[in-house]
Amino acid sequence: MSAPHFALSGMLVGTLLASAAVQAAESVQSIGAGEGRLDIIAWAGYIERGDTDKAYDWVTGFEQSTGCKVNVKIAGTSDEMVSLMAKGGYDLVTASGDASLRLIAGKRVQPINTALIPNWKSLDPRLKDAPWYVVDGQTYGTPYQWGPNVLAYNTEAFKQAPTSWATIFEAQTLADGKGNAGRVQAYDGPIYIADAALYLKSTKPELGIEDPYQLNEAQYAAALELLRQQHKLIHRYWHDVTVQMNDFKNEGVVAFSAWPFQVNALKAEGQPIASTVPVEGATGWADTTMLHAKAAHPNCAYQWMNWQLEAKVQGDVSAWFGSLPVVPAACKDNELLGAEGCATNGFDQFDKIAFWKTPQSEGGKYVPYSRWTQDYISIMGGR
Repeated sequence: MSAPHFALSGMLVGTLLASAAVQAAESVQSIGAGEGRLDIIAWAGYIERGDTDKAYDWVTGFEQSTGCKVNVKIAGTSDEMVSLMAKGGYDLVTASGDASLRLIAGKRVQPINTALIPNWKSLDPRLKDAPWYVVDGQTYGTPYQWGPNVLAYNTEAFKQAPTSWATIFEAQTLADGKGNAGRVQAYDGPIYIADAALYLKSTKPELGIEDPYQLNEAQYAAALELLRQQHKLIHRYWHDVTVQMNDFKNEGVVAFSAWPFQVNALKAEGQPIASTVPVEGATGWADTTMLHAKAAHPNCAYQWMNWQLEAKVQGDVSAWFGSLPVVPAACKDNELLGAEGCATNGFDQFDKIAFWKTPQSEGGKYVPYSRWTQDYISIMGGR
């Protein structure tokens, strides 16, 4: 865990959001020729040009049609994305909900003009005006993909899918007759506290948890205690997908929280892996491509935001990452995604996912995100 992951976590999000929209710069009113370059911060697997598999390439066509050369910086956590955007030098970022409000509050991103994005009309109505990227009527980005955080498991260790997150939260003997200590992983990011809260919402209803991102002191303390107990079981707190996949193949890890991307990649290698959403439900992400307040290549950026909403691009990204498209039309007639791809990935599960968002104190009613970051660092350190 490097310090930049948490560099801006102490920001007073609630206070700043109240004035962010008022002070925001006006959105672009027209776009011209591309500047020849586009710099994007993205999650691993989000921006592919066919280097891993030639069938998955939604960059080359964009570059050929626009003349905008795409450069990608891979980030492992939302906190890293916020830190990179604060440093500058990037045009776009594929921000999850636990980063987007901080980026808006910190004036790191600018409102966009959806009238300059012709494909906006094809957007899934469920994602229009979502609170993680629309503040006080201003739109701060273009939806990209969404999906759940799944429980991945080794099918040789589990002949049947595990049914509960207890598999990685509670000390127990697993289906293969061995204990889970040292064989499970958790996410390296303070937003993972919400996963513990979601589990407790189901298993300890007396806590009265309604929103796993808005926790009072008692609820928060219970989540931290669960995570401290879990620490004794953890093989590694992951944020690098490549490292996590290697751990699955070489380190005896048999169950872990993951994105569908790692599961798909390991399956493609012939590894014995599958995933499930347990009975307690799942946290998840709805990611938004956001434009830096001082983007050096805004014309290329607008062209990309329109390109990413092409049904073919959306379907290809979903097929590769195991995520869901923000354009419903992408679920039809996509060769890579297949006829049942959207159903398999959970297109109808939207209302069952607790999407990542930045915790806010609401005047002291709930524990603020600054506490989440400090406490999770301590937990990963065994304190």
